[in-house]
Amino acid sequence: MQLLDGKKIASEIRKELKEKIDVLKSQSKSVPGLVAILVGENPASQIYVASKSKACEEIGMKTRVEKFPSTLSEKELISIIEKYNSDSEYHGILVQLPLPKHINENKIIEAISPKKDVDGFHPMSVGNLVIGKETFVSCTPAGIQELLKRYYINTRGKHVVVVGRSNIVGKPIANLMLQKNDYANSIVTVCHSAASDISYYTKQADILIAAIGQPEMIKGDMVKEGVVVVDVGINRIEDKTSSKGYRIVGDVAFDEVASKASFITPVPGGVGPMTIAMLLSNTFKAYKLYGE
Repeated sequence: MQLLDGKKIASEIRKELKEKIDVLKSQSKSVPGLVAILVGENPASQIYVASKSKACEEIGMKTRVEKFPSTLSEKELISIIEKYNSDSEYHGILVQLPLPKHINENKIIEAISPKKDVDGFHPMSVGNLVIGKETFVSCTPAGIQELLKRYYINTRGKHVVVVGRSNIVGKPIANLMLQKNDYANSIVTVCHSAASDISYYTKQADILIAAIGQPEMIKGDMVKEGVVVVDVGINRIEDKTSSKGYRIVGDVAFDEVASKASFITPVPGGVGPMTIAMLLSNTFKAYKLYGE
């Protein structure tokens, strides 16, 4: 068994991007810019935005964080987004989700220019992915594919089983792995809560991607020998032996499954760091395509 070390690969990606940005600076050119918009006081969202902003700063990318109270109206938020849509200093716009209940998230996502949709959530980006056109792929699926690529894991003709069908991970990673390219071209099955026996599908997987949000749901007897396992889950479970009173686990029972896997992502340190790395990569891509 070999670990798919997302922390290590993400660090490599960030280093590569920093080198490219350093070259731009040495040529007195503009640099990629990302604006992050945070509405409300959600503690987890504040941590996520801070980590994304810090990652931008570390590679020399221009970054700005706009914080607003939860009383901000939908109309006001759309107006702020439209301002940044036309601001040439910022090539990516990130609106941190979830938003307060009075704001329609779909409307907000659709307000972002597809040219600056570095989260890959805009219907235009999603549609382009489905039909195989060049687009911004949402960061977690893009990170999963990049992780498989950098560990030279063959995906062509392999059976990829995705557990979960969210718009953020399940659906886009399924569409991504269907594409006709060297790092996809897979046979893809998506299974979810409506399946009477998920293990029927997971046992068939050459590559298993777990993104269902259920702590340690995938057990050792649900996978075959030699499977490649990508665990997207981040779950907090009670652990009285820990000084914090809890521990972080994925959707996969790591020790059980690792004994049968050829490759497996740890939690934490697997998919999570890749998500931020691909946000930076998408922002650099937006700069090269539309802003240089």
